[in-house]
Amino acid sequence: MDSLIVATLTLALTGATLAQAPGPGGGRGQGWQFGAGNTPGWALMSEVERVEHRNRMMSFQSYGECRTYLEGHHQAMEARAKEQGKALRAAPRSNLCDRMRQAGRLK
Repeated sequence: MDSLIVATLTLALTGATLAQAPGPGGGRGQGWQFGAGNTPGWALMSEVERVEHRNRMMSFQSYGECRTYLEGHHQAMEARAKEQGKALRAAPRSNLCDRMRQAGRLK
């Protein structure tokens, strides 16, 4: 009798687990990502600079502000790479300012 109860509970719990959708569930996705794959100069920045860069990028209200900052940031990273004798990776295929504007985040 006890083994029947255990088997029934095991099946019930297994069924409930398998019925759940994969992943973290609904929501808006992962949001904006900043990292070595999409931020030229990432490897040249300290952790503090990376956080400041991300916060700055997320603070812009207008497309013009975003583009001006991003162009300046890219120039600064090019200069830093040159000082260190390194090559700066090319800009990402898509510009974050453009993507933010398309998403309605920038005016």
